[in-house]
Amino acid sequence: MVFTSVLVAGAATGSLPGPDRKSPPGQARSATPADHHEDVAEAAAEAMAAGKSPTEAAERAVSRSGDRWGAVYSQGEYEEFEEALDGEYTGVGLWARRERDGRIEVTRVRAGSPAATAGIRVGDRLRSIDGEQVEGRPVTEVVSLLRGDATDAPAGTEVKVGLERGTRAWDLTLRRARLSTDSVTVRKLADGITVIRISSFTKGSGDAVRAAAQQAPAGAGVILDLRGNSGGLVTEAVTAASVFLDGGLVATYDVEGEQRALHAEPGGETRRPLVTLVDGGTMSAAELLTGALQDRGRAVVVGTRTFGKGSVQMPSRLPDGSVAELTVGHYRTPSGRTVDGTGITPDLEADQEVLERAETVLSGLGDS
Repeated sequence: MVFTSVLVAGAATGSLPGPDRKSPPGQARSATPADHHEDVAEAAAEAMAAGKSPTEAAERAVSRSGDRWGAVYSQGEYEEFEEALDGEYTGVGLWARRERDGRIEVTRVRAGSPAATAGIRVGDRLRSIDGEQVEGRPVTEVVSLLRGDATDAPAGTEVKVGLERGTRAWDLTLRRARLSTDSVTVRKLADGITVIRISSFTKGSGDAVRAAAQQAPAGAGVILDLRGNSGGLVTEAVTAASVFLDGGLVATYDVEGEQRALHAEPGGETRRPLVTLVDGGTMSAAELLTGALQDRGRAVVVGTRTFGKGSVQMPSRLPDGSVAELTVGHYRTPSGRTVDGTGITPDLEADQEVLERAETVLSGLGDS
């Protein structure tokens, strides 16, 4: 199971409880997430039998379901997303999110990537990709266009991107490259503080956080930077939580009304001073980790309110090999707070000089 992000769709394993399709006599039955999965599957099967596109039929069914995070991916697109979760992908090296007005804003640019070499910056807005307007589209579609999923575009192929920055609008051509996600990076500050930045929760990122924390100087503080982290594999987020918690609850979630829980492994380091940095690009599994550390009094959270995506998606394979991902539930922090649509409010609000504020907080924690 994965708490998916708007940028990287997660592969899920396991199964859901079967839907109860019956209702008591005379009582209307509300549509459940399992019903929506079945409706999408039936629409795809009927379309295939009629010689039509199962993917297009599934997309229409998802749209009718009202599922904000529901999406349908071609087989190639889903394989690309799984590759990204494995730590590698073909693309141009930028992350984006859809603003409330529908515009697509760049939230991160990978150093040394085609996007960085071309001068694209955080805050730039994407207008078009290969002549197709992207405003109002789901970010998953935007990312798919950038990667060339529809044509299985390999590294070296070109993609034309339309951008705007303030009043300036321009077009440029990028050449796709094979990139590694490098989801965890570490740097040391002059005063012995270790900054661990997690850009996304790909396979192995939890263990990478553990290794970085173990190499931090004894007694020195750690800054866990989750700004711009759009989520990923929830199992990796729980592993990261286990680095700083000695067992206990990380989050609860429901799947079709059935309550479940996620717990940290025992033995984490609980005495080291810890600050977590967040912003509006902190989403999904990153919010789950933030909420756990905040609720359990383990970290001081600094930054701006997080995005607010606390929903659980599960995938189902369609007849043509494409995949439909639909929302089946929502998660809550250890204290029972919901995240979806509200986000997490930092303990200390800061939108400028955030790292400096975090260092100040750590100096106080070290003195306590």
